[in-house]
Amino acid sequence: MNYKITVLPGDGIGPEVMKQGTEVLQQVAQLYGFGVDLQEGIVGGASIDAHGQPLTDRVLDLCKQSNAVLLGAMGGPKWDGLDYSIRPERALLALRQELGLFANLRPVKLFSALAAASTLKQEVVEGTDLLVVRELTGGIYFGQPKGVTKLPDGTERGVNTEVYTTPEIERIAHVAFQAAVKRRKKVTSVDKANVLEATELWRKVVTRVHADEGYAAIQLEHMLVDNCAMQLIRNPRQFDVVVTTNMFGDILSDEAAMLTGSIGMLPSASVGGKVGMYEPVHGSAPDITGQDKANPLATILSVAMMLRHSLEQSAAADRIEKAVEDVLNGGYRTADIQQKDCRLVGCKEMGQLVRDRIGAVKG
Repeated sequence: MNYKITVLPGDGIGPEVMKQGTEVLQQVAQLYGFGVDLQEGIVGGASIDAHGQPLTDRVLDLCKQSNAVLLGAMGGPKWDGLDYSIRPERALLALRQELGLFANLRPVKLFSALAAASTLKQEVVEGTDLLVVRELTGGIYFGQPKGVTKLPDGTERGVNTEVYTTPEIERIAHVAFQAAVKRRKKVTSVDKANVLEATELWRKVVTRVHADEGYAAIQLEHMLVDNCAMQLIRNPRQFDVVVTTNMFGDILSDEAAMLTGSIGMLPSASVGGKVGMYEPVHGSAPDITGQDKANPLATILSVAMMLRHSLEQSAAADRIEKAVEDVLNGGYRTADIQQKDCRLVGCKEMGQLVRDRIGAVKG
């Protein structure tokens, strides 16, 4: 097999961590006997600087013709003054919409070696292993009407609209229940049904899908989003699969990232269309750009998710994840996960350490 992969490094530390991710990808491709054709494009702030827009038709076409997309972080203070319609982040929303990526999978798994790296007590976070399934193309980020308008009295009015339809909720519910079948068979659906009608519908539809579609072995619970935010900190081990709306998923998954020690440890997969997109959860971190301080592990783990979900190369994915675990167990840390008595390494060295372990791990 030969796979066509579109690589979009993004802004800030994106190119630095992406280089480590693609080198890992090329290494496992050689080890497992498949080919990867890497096509690079620019998006976000880099595209604005070059083309005046965050996503060009050429790059979008590259993505549509690929087997999968690897995406880096986008944005930074340099572009914060631009109109919302052309900010770097619009590229991300457009890619999700144009590729039909309605489901975002964010695994939140604590590597045992990092149990003391979290800001929470070790006994609270140990054993954390949950999956956030976030609806990605609906809700308040896409609903109409939206925008800022001037009122007759000279003041301004900002509007964003939370909108969900039955089919949108049904399809993300199926993703969550199907994921739970392969895990610990529990789904927590998160909403704000006590005050938001859109999520009252969410709760009703998720309940119906659970009852009507043969998911009897799956335990379903409903939880209000404010309570979920508290429970993630109080007892994260109670969660298996968490399914929720676009905005709630955005917030809760970033909160959950701190259970693992750093947001620099979290990969993600956006799926649902013909082409999956894989990206680290962290931002572009302009304050450390070019300093070899970034943590590449979320990008490397995103490569593993791509191998598993889009390329059907599960053995290669397992090998990467085992290598990352071995490197952490060996006491190597980037600055964001640094612990006492561990060796501090930079982005490039961490990538090389993972590649060394991949070469040593039996496939």
